[in-house]
Amino acid sequence: MTMPFENYTIKDIAKALNLSPSTVSRALRDSYEISTETKKLVIAYAEKINYRVNPIARSLKERKSYSLGIIVSEIANNFFSQVIDGIESIAYDKNYQVVISQTRESADRERLNVEHFYSRSMDGLLMALSSETTDIQYLQNLTEKGFPIVFFDRVPSEIQAHKVTIDNRMGAYQAVDYLQKSGKKRIGHLTSAEHLSITKERLSGYKTGLLAGGLDFDPKLVKYCKYGGLHQDEINQAVAELIEQDIDGIFISGDKLTTGYLLAIKQNQEYLQLNIEVAGFTNSKVVSLFTPEISTVRQPAFEIGKRAAELLIGQIESKHREEAYEHIILGTEFIAK
Repeated sequence: MTMPFENYTIKDIAKALNLSPSTVSRALRDSYEISTETKKLVIAYAEKINYRVNPIARSLKERKSYSLGIIVSEIANNFFSQVIDGIESIAYDKNYQVVISQTRESADRERLNVEHFYSRSMDGLLMALSSETTDIQYLQNLTEKGFPIVFFDRVPSEIQAHKVTIDNRMGAYQAVDYLQKSGKKRIGHLTSAEHLSITKERLSGYKTGLLAGGLDFDPKLVKYCKYGGLHQDEINQAVAELIEQDIDGIFISGDKLTTGYLLAIKQNQEYLQLNIEVAGFTNSKVVSLFTPEISTVRQPAFEIGKRAAELLIGQIESKHREEAYEHIILGTEFIAK
């Protein structure tokens, strides 16, 4: 039975257990300096009295806010919402709070979000670049000042920082290889802004998949959506142009693009009758309900969030400035319909 809520302090725990306040503090932070037995003792007592860290006192003492900023294009996107869940699972365990903002694919809004988080003394940022972003000098300046930023999904190649991505080329290759082995000869590609890292890598996988089936690459069968599926009108236009090219299969490179394509097809019965086979990236939990059925490339979104958060918190809590940065590349799962 837990005790009623009171404002217990580290000193109260230390007095009750006959330990020093510094030992209790280190035990609660899971410090390597404290024995496992002592940690268990301290944590058990802290749970018994419903002890919670005072974030204001802690931040003043350690000159840290214990807050992480997350910047994504759209929180409602299945992929990004699952990444955020992964980030929060690690942040909560390490007593960090997260603040989430969305860019709606706007470079200006992204910069305002970054500047706001930096000015509010966030300890670090986790971010996926917006589809409009081409000027990353201000992010370069922040990382050079030592401000911790971990990039995931859409990452800048020019900045030295921790990054977490998936094997985009392999995921795309598997989807296109499946389509060509199903007998498709004109496989279209619906993708995001041309300059994004995920666009370039998935386009490379698309080309390799075509090559594996002895099919020629035709640039007319690739349609770029600058806003990555955020605007349905943009998708409708791209789909109409692909239909004019007599495609019999399509590989789609993003979650919002995939659901946007399916909506465009549903709105036009003539398109439905063409029976174009679909393979695309989506982390939707209701993919089995889609019509027409699609083969999917599923990303380990939760794991991406976890790994990114671990890298960021590790960088924040390191006593030394990072000299080497990790680029973690995770695998995808292809699920044929």
